[in-house]
Amino acid sequence: MHSKPPSNVDIESRLVIPRAEIRGKGAFILTGPSSCGKGELAQALCDALSIPQERWLSMGNILRHSFEHAKEYPDFAKTLQSKYGISDATPILECEDATEELVTKVGVHREALEGFLKDRRPADSAGENWRTTSQLEWLEYCTINGLLVPNRWTQALIEAHIELFATEVDQPFIVDGYPRTKAAAMHLLEVFKRNEIPVLKVLHLSISKQQMLRRAGKRQRMDDNNQALLKRYEFYVESVQPSVDYLKDEVGSDKVALIDAHQPHYDLVGGEKVFNLDRSINNVVYAALISIGLSNVLARSLVASRQH
Repeated sequence: MHSKPPSNVDIESRLVIPRAEIRGKGAFILTGPSSCGKGELAQALCDALSIPQERWLSMGNILRHSFEHAKEYPDFAKTLQSKYGISDATPILECEDATEELVTKVGVHREALEGFLKDRRPADSAGENWRTTSQLEWLEYCTINGLLVPNRWTQALIEAHIELFATEVDQPFIVDGYPRTKAAAMHLLEVFKRNEIPVLKVLHLSISKQQMLRRAGKRQRMDDNNQALLKRYEFYVESVQPSVDYLKDEVGSDKVALIDAHQPHYDLVGGEKVFNLDRSINNVVYAALISIGLSNVLARSLVASRQH
C-alpha cells in the first residue's frame, strides 16, 4: 500500500534558481543618500542577474578602472587623451584643470607623491618628480588615497566608460551613486541617448536622516562625524533628489522606483531579538527585483540562491 504524498507541498518555496541573466543593452541607476546601501544592492544585483563586476560603475570603480584600462588598453588611453584631455603625458600642474586650489593640493602631497612615483618610474629618474606628476598618475594617487579629482574628470570618465560598454557585449550595466545633480543627470541621459542605451530602471533607495546617522555610526568611517553626515544629507535633499525628479520627468515615472532601504529582519535567539544583516539586505534586494519587473516566484528564488 502506497502512502499518499502530503497535499500541502509548496513547490514555490522550494524553488531555487541559481542564476539569471538579462540580455541586451541597458542601464540600472542606483541613487539615494549616504549610507543607504547602494553598494550592497549593486553587488546583489550583479550576483542575481549575472552582471560582471566590471560593469558595476561606482565612482570608485570608475576611477580605478580608468587608470588601469589606460595602462592595459592603448585605444582607451588615446580616447582619454584626445577626447577628454586626460593623459599620462600631461603634467597635472600644467593641465587645464590646474586651478590654484589644485596646485596647492598637489604641493601638500609632494612628499607622499615622491614615494608613490618612485615605485612607478625608472630608477634613474631624478629631481623633484612630484612636479611632473601626470594627470593619470594624479588620478591613481587620488583614487588610492581617497582624494577628490577635478570635477570635469568625473563626467568625462563616466562618459568614456559608457561609450566603452556600448561597443562591447549586449549586456546591462549598473551606475551606482551617480548622477548627484540635475546637470549630471542631463549629461548622463545625453550620453545614453547618443549611445542608444535605454534606462532599464532608476532605483531610488530611501532612508531617513536618523537611519543614515545610525548606519554611518556602525560603519565607523573616519569622515563619518555628525556634522559631515548632516551636510551630506542636506546635499542629498538639495541636489540628489532634484536629479531623481529630472530623471522621472525624462524617462517616465514607471522607470523610477522608490525602494525602502530600511527593511530590518530580526531573529529570535534565546528569547532575544537579534538583528540579521544578511536577511535585511535580502529584503531590500527582493523589493528591487520586484520593482524591475521580476515575478514574485523568480525574485524569491534569486534571493534564496544568495543564501546558499
